[in-house]
Amino acid sequence: MTTEVRVPALGESVTEATIATWFKKPGDRVEMDEMLCELETDKVTVEVPSPAAGTLAEIVAAEGETVGPDALLAQIDEAGTAAAAPAKPKADEAEPAEKSEGQDKMTGKSVDVMVPSLGESVTEATVATWFKKPGDRVEMDEMLCELETDKVSVEVPALAAGVLAEILAEEGTTVDAKAKLALITEGAEGTASAPATAQETVLKNAGPEETRLRSDVEDAPSAKKAMAEKGVSRDQVQGSGRDGRVMKEDVAKASAAPAPAAKAPAAPRSASDADREERVKMTRLRQTIARRLKDAQNTAAMLTTYNEADMSGIMQLRNEYKDAFEKKHKVKLGFMSFFVKACCHALKEVPEVNAEIDGTDIVYKNFVHMGVAVGTPTGLVVPVVRDADQKSFAEIEKEIGALGLKGRDGKLSMAEMQGGTFTISNGGVYGSLMSSPILNPPQSGILGMHKIQERPMVVGGEIVIRPMMYLALSYDHRVVDGKGAVTFLVRVKEALEDPRRLLMDL
Repeated sequence: MTTEVRVPALGESVTEATIATWFKKPGDRVEMDEMLCELETDKVTVEVPSPAAGTLAEIVAAEGETVGPDALLAQIDEAGTAAAAPAKPKADEAEPAEKSEGQDKMTGKSVDVMVPSLGESVTEATVATWFKKPGDRVEMDEMLCELETDKVSVEVPALAAGVLAEILAEEGTTVDAKAKLALITEGAEGTASAPATAQETVLKNAGPEETRLRSDVEDAPSAKKAMAEKGVSRDQVQGSGRDGRVMKEDVAKASAAPAPAAKAPAAPRSASDADREERVKMTRLRQTIARRLKDAQNTAAMLTTYNEADMSGIMQLRNEYKDAFEKKHKVKLGFMSFFVKACCHALKEVPEVNAEIDGTDIVYKNFVHMGVAVGTPTGLVVPVVRDADQKSFAEIEKEIGALGLKGRDGKLSMAEMQGGTFTISNGGVYGSLMSSPILNPPQSGILGMHKIQERPMVVGGEIVIRPMMYLALSYDHRVVDGKGAVTFLVRVKEALEDPRRLLMDL
């Protein structure tokens, strides 16, 4: 019996993942729940456990490949025997083969190369690049071509070792989700040396560095995306993948390293602005992200209201009780628990901020699953504190601490980042003084916290220095009226400035 290994749930708004590491190889014995591979998304690292015990029969998605939700990753043979690919005959054992126009005779069965799983709602793809040409020798799991969809780039590996006999879908062809892309003759020998093309002649005569830069080794789609976003050119990156293939982490290293000194031109010349620009075509994925972000703005009637809070009350309370709090609860008393409790308190009075639109219905949530932004080495992620309205200060602090630790270690699960009904975004930890946070659909509200900064304030007719924080509430005006939004933010301000109101439910 064969069991499929598929991409697990990637969470809301996550449409792709990159295969980072395979811990097993075809033929290895695997146990139930043993880690098979690790996926990387733009939010977290996801480990893929084995759904059954047996033998890893086949790896469908190789390291560096970008896959969509529920894509097929591998096959497990529960009987315990992996299907072995036919061995390549040794030179002294190979049967004599008649040569015809420089090409070895192909033997063995024909294997279809099909479009892999493209994910839910994806019905077609475009053949972007073929890495091999007819007659080329291919190895098991070697990348044959790359497809582009409106969500992800998908690499197509060889399912057998042999020779690429025929390409059925040329570059630029749009194919459906069940199309046949090529044929592989399993176990056959590759083509003999053909006359060198002009490009191959140039590469042959070029130096090692130039050859690397101009070769046909295709970089990982996630690496291409990262290079385009960071403005890093291909010649600035040293590839660590197979055959010098650039991976996503190589781009991160290159962008962090100081740029090499530019070579002086042979002769001075006047450069126009166009000469100093670099034009990079947007990937289909980036085009889709841009369109969907704009669609979100066009769909939701987003509006932001602002206020400010005097943080001296909370700071005084923390200084007075922090030691006793930590001694009893074994966790430090931070600012986030106050903000979570203040928002939960305000959401009870203004429930529409905690609601969402579903078609022509408004769904009111009688609970609060609070999304809390957590900083990680790869950026901000938003794990969810479930039923935050039912938790104490200590429970909230412990849960935020545990989620933050998981986030920094890349161990957050998708379940821990799903289902939020309201979000708190803390740009203040990075020094932001004021911003307008963007909604996280289908949520109708998000609170932006900012930097605490001492400012002169008028209190009782006198100018005093107080630690102040700007607060920003972005909301969907289709659900939340201006009065409700302002009332919500005022209640948050009042609870922060006088936390005793939370105890008295005022």
